[in-house]
Amino acid sequence: MDVHLAILCILTFVIHLIGTLAYAVRIAGVRTRRIAVSFALFNILVLISRTSNSFQGPFLAKRIEQNIHHGVAHGLLGDFRWLLLSATLATAFGAFLIPTFQRIFSRAVQHFQVNRSIPQLLMRGLFKGGLTQLKDVASLPASTNVTQMRVGHGLSYWVILLNVAAVALWTIGVFASLYAGYLNPELRVTSSTLSSVVNGMATIIMFVFIDPPMSVMTDDVVEGKVSEPQFRKAIVWLVGSRIAGTLLAQALLVPAALFIAFVARSM
Repeated sequence: MDVHLAILCILTFVIHLIGTLAYAVRIAGVRTRRIAVSFALFNILVLISRTSNSFQGPFLAKRIEQNIHHGVAHGLLGDFRWLLLSATLATAFGAFLIPTFQRIFSRAVQHFQVNRSIPQLLMRGLFKGGLTQLKDVASLPASTNVTQMRVGHGLSYWVILLNVAAVALWTIGVFASLYAGYLNPELRVTSSTLSSVVNGMATIIMFVFIDPPMSVMTDDVVEGKVSEPQFRKAIVWLVGSRIAGTLLAQALLVPAALFIAFVARSM
């Protein structure tokens, strides 16, 4: 693995790590009863994710352009496999960080509720003993959340399967379109624009079929209609399905690239 590929793997890792930690924000919002504030503060991390995403695409596109220019016929698929592996590792690592992150985030929400200053919150977290408090809140996922996954998680298996599909499509959206452009260099610009079609399908699935049930369940927990342990089980299922989605992306990468190349030729 060269330095350029390592940078791409790091960017991919950051994007999927932050995406996974979004589940911890829901737990923190439920515990603090400050759901809107929780998601508002999480947008700071979303900015980091989007910045990484904005660099990832051009860096990867340049790597493909160089391979085409030098006539490299093999090896690029292996690069994509490394990137997808980074996505899986980031998701799994994020899953282990969720208990710790939701405790840290809960404290951040409570601090912001009192002081209502983002700069002050960042200063406290980075320079005023915030990092030293990690040992007080660090925690591994409870084994009972895994062993009791079969007991009333509150989400239908249809939603879980759709989340697997949505994560897989979202993970390969850009990769498949760029690889399709590599397979058909004369249509690589057209192929790259088709990534929005794949990502659009994933977005529709998430916003229409997955987010509404989770939002209703989050409100039910706040209102006392659903218990927090049951809510955490639902989060475990969603995180597990997210990991499964990144693994499924490995299998879908080449078929999706071939399909995008076919659509680009047919337009």
